[in-house]
Amino acid sequence: MAPPSATTTEYAVEETKPSNGYDKADSQPADTATHEPGLTQAGARVTMQKFPAPPKFTDKYEEREYLKGRLALAFRIFGKEGFDEGVAGHITLRDPVKPDHFWVNPFGVAFSQIKKSDLILVNHDGKVVDGGPVRLLNQAAYMIHAAIHAARPDVMCAAHSHSIYGRSFCTLGRPIDITTQDSCAFYNDLAVYNSFRGVVLVKEEGENIAKSLGNKKAVLLQNHGLLTVGQTIEATVFWFLSLEKCCRTQLMADAAAAGRGGSTIKIDDEDASFTYKAVGTPRAGWFSAKPAFDVMEAECGAEVFG
Repeated sequence: MAPPSATTTEYAVEETKPSNGYDKADSQPADTATHEPGLTQAGARVTMQKFPAPPKFTDKYEEREYLKGRLALAFRIFGKEGFDEGVAGHITLRDPVKPDHFWVNPFGVAFSQIKKSDLILVNHDGKVVDGGPVRLLNQAAYMIHAAIHAARPDVMCAAHSHSIYGRSFCTLGRPIDITTQDSCAFYNDLAVYNSFRGVVLVKEEGENIAKSLGNKKAVLLQNHGLLTVGQTIEATVFWFLSLEKCCRTQLMADAAAAGRGGSTIKIDDEDASFTYKAVGTPRAGWFSAKPAFDVMEAECGAEVFG
């Protein structure tokens, strides 16, 4: 593809920034160690190597090719986890070369079969301008993701699918409780969209979802399913994986507690906030996803990058 000419974008949704100013791929509270509450980076270096961080690129075309490979792996992970439901579900990647365009899965191609070369590039008008042999675009994917990418310049990636525990929990129309260390990643960083108007096929509905998401990393779409965003593909995928498990955990814990005539024990605000700084940051999300991406790359081999 030839280098693009300069482009401008008119955003239909007011731009917003993520909570706590965590708008970079490697954002982490100053002088703290990823996943180790209370441990400083200096202290961590005494006993272990410096924590890794997302790669940085000077060549945007090189970055594009690398990220497309990571996006293909993300779909394979979703397929392995059983997050497919017919043709529903999508993950988008903001194009580093043309930031007002995004890469997405072609409509009707199985998550578990997607390769880097299958991905399609969509502009802000909803037109497929480049990509693989199947260039069908899921209209709902465009309506939701175009609005989110417009409203959130910090977001590199957004993911949505009809996972079983996520959509089950979303019938309740409420946020998850902060009852486990893992759920602390979503402390004050999770929204609920209390509406359902069928398949998202109109611009207004996508914009309403983006407004509901606001500056958070995730939103529970009532009667629909989960949606997560992140400053990296890896963080976005991990937030989805983790939120799905948090929904499953709460469904089981609530049922067990009710069966005993009680309720679950909630983590207090101070402890939840403290833990969030270790497990809820963009860098923590990226690092947490690394094992899943490593395993999937080993399982798929060179095929996924074809």
